[in-house]
Amino acid sequence: MNVLSIAGSDPSSGAGIQGDIKTFQSHGVYGLCVVTAVTSQNTSKFFDVKPVAPSLVKSQIRSILEDFKVEAIKIGMVYNKQTIQAIHSELKNIKIPIILDPIFNSTTGGILQMSSALKDFKKFLIPMSHVITPNTIEAQKITRIKIKSMKDMKNAAIKIQEMGAKNVIIKGGHLVENDKITDILLAGKRFHTYHHERMSFGNHGGGCTFSASLCANIAIGKDLANATDSARLFTIQSMKNSVKIGRGVQITSIRDKIENELHRAITEFCSIPSISEHIPECQTNFVYSKLNPSSLKDIMGLEGRIVKTGRVGTVAGNLKYGGSKHVASAVLEMAKKFPSFRSGINLKYDERIIRKAMTNGLKVASYDRNKETQENKEREGSTISWGIKTAISELQVAPDIVFHKGDFGKEAMIIVFGRNPEDVLKKTLKITQIHPST
Repeated sequence: MNVLSIAGSDPSSGAGIQGDIKTFQSHGVYGLCVVTAVTSQNTSKFFDVKPVAPSLVKSQIRSILEDFKVEAIKIGMVYNKQTIQAIHSELKNIKIPIILDPIFNSTTGGILQMSSALKDFKKFLIPMSHVITPNTIEAQKITRIKIKSMKDMKNAAIKIQEMGAKNVIIKGGHLVENDKITDILLAGKRFHTYHHERMSFGNHGGGCTFSASLCANIAIGKDLANATDSARLFTIQSMKNSVKIGRGVQITSIRDKIENELHRAITEFCSIPSISEHIPECQTNFVYSKLNPSSLKDIMGLEGRIVKTGRVGTVAGNLKYGGSKHVASAVLEMAKKFPSFRSGINLKYDERIIRKAMTNGLKVASYDRNKETQENKEREGSTISWGIKTAISELQVAPDIVFHKGDFGKEAMIIVFGRNPEDVLKKTLKITQIHPST
């Protein structure tokens, strides 16, 4: 899966081409790039910018499209009208979805698009875009609508769509109404709204991270509403993970693909209605392994647990390779025999879950902890490995669920396995939505 970023170079690697490539990699897609301008900036100050010759911009685009199948294209910094016209001439007839991210100014104060280029930006690039992603300040500049309210945001989105953009996202971070930030998506004629808490610190690279994540999510086939939400959540977490590398503003920190997928699945798991009913007394962990793991250090899990909080789950602890022992040990044994099964979660034992799993066509296996030798029981951390190996030793196909009914002083348990966290989550949703009559 290949995606292309057409943007400027940022030597701090917080934004621009460098930031886009990091985001693409974290989503498991291959990032290609065309450089439109070279900037000189750091986390404190903007020094200089020089555009790449239009002929070279054209040549770069042509060289990529002649050799690679590209699933989606992101256009970021375009400094002058000559660059805009060069991009338009090469892309005007393509059918690849274009994500257009208006970038007019740098976080560190530099001008990234000349004012004389705005007319051509609106004439040539907006009509080509599958979706455009301005913040409120950029949307104001494009539409000349003063944005002070949600109504103004919607009116601006409609006006941008009338300029030719198929879909419009306006990010509301600069709209100071309350402690919550609202982003809107105008998809066709329908509005979608997304809310999140305002952060108390600034950072460099958030806008580029969002549009690059959106580009990757569209490339892998998500519909626009889901792609927007995934990109939004990814960006929020990247901003929360911001690190102070230089002397100025913090830079968004991109997690690897395993951490990103696992974090997203844990968030969704915690919000399943009444999921607390299925969290055992020892609490829950959710893990995801690298390919062909050789030890627990290759498996990411929570250092803490997912704990019961009312009717939902709450994460206590951070994600870390080697963070889990018990559930990670189960996944390690499963992945050794069935390499495609790399994720797992533990749930409270419930006969109704086992029955529902079988009814839904899931493969179920079990082991009896009473049959474990005393010698093995006395070896620290060996029980789970023994149990999973015992349960799958005669199987030719990986089970979706392995359970045991406990032992003296040991809680009965279910472990749901899958190819990735999303797969585990889907299976978990199938079996935990139990009605009283089930």
